[in-house]
Formats: sequence, C-alpha cells, structure tokens
Amino acid sequence: MKKLLKSFSLLFLMVVVTGQVQAQKFGHLNSGNLLIQIPATKAADEKLKTLQDSLVTVGEAQAKIAQEEYAAFVKEYQGGNVPPAMAQKKQAEFEKKEQELAQLEDNIAAQLANKRKELLGPILDELEKAVNEVGKEGGYTLIFDTSVFNTILFARDSDDVEPLVKAKMGIK
Repeated sequence: MKKLLKSFSLLFLMVVVTGQVQAQKFGHLNSGNLLIQIPATKAADEKLKTLQDSLVTVGEAQAKIAQEEYAAFVKEYQGGNVPPAMAQKKQAEFEKKEQELAQLEDNIAAQLANKRKELLGPILDELEKAVNEVGKEGGYTLIFDTSVFNTILFARDSDDVEPLVKAKMGIK
C-alpha cells in the first residue's frame, strides 16, 4: 500500500513539475432554487395540485363511505343482530374494501408521479441543456448541484482510462 501511495505521489509530483496540470474551473448551483424560479414550474405545480386535490377527494369519499358502513355493522353486531355466518361474510367484504382502498391510494400516487414526470420532464431537460451549455461555454471542468449531496451536473468530456488501467493490472 505504501508503495502504491508513493507511486501516486511521484506521478502527481512529475505532472506538477513538468507543468502539465491545467487549471480546472469548477462551478456550482442549487438546482432546487433554480427550478422554482422557472415560470413553467409554477404552472406545472398548480396542475399537479389540482389533480392531487381531485384524486384525494374521490379517495376520501370512498374511505368515508367504507368507514360509515363499518361503523353501522359494528353497531348491529354489538347489538346482537348479526348471526356469526353473516358477520364472517361482512368481515370478508370489509377486508376486500380495505384492499381496494389501499389499491386506490397506490393508483393515486402512481397517477401523480406520472403526471409530475410528464409536466416536469421537459423543464428538467431544458435545465440540464442550459447547464451543459454553460459548462461547455464557460470552460468548466465540473458543475456541482449544491441542493443534493455529491451531485455533479456537468462534467467535461474525458478519456475513459479503464482499459489502460485494466491492461496495467493484467485484466482482460
């Protein structure tokens, strides 16, 4: 390990001494803050909120009906007005309704995710294109996103040195 570290140190020193190190230019931006400043994002958020409200309203109405039916059943059962066979049948019906409500909730979440992707996808593509253009035009090596830990938004094209390293290590 010491030998490897020493080799890397010597290699770095050789590069610095021979003047082959070029100045690297780094940039950063907070894509979250930038995204909310894009006018199209506000319109997309409003559409998503409208859709979410309408879907949640439907789901809540169905859940309320199920709760009311269950409460009425429990009252009848506790009053001794429901035979055991009927109680088992009702219990199965309520379990089925509970599963349907869970599936409805999953469907609502999926619909919202798809709509979010549909509405925000083009905005994110436009943002990515702008970052890439700024990176290339400004001569940046890397542009980091400060809204997400360890995220690189742009990296200058570079050579893939994996084949060279593999060859040095005798890996085919």
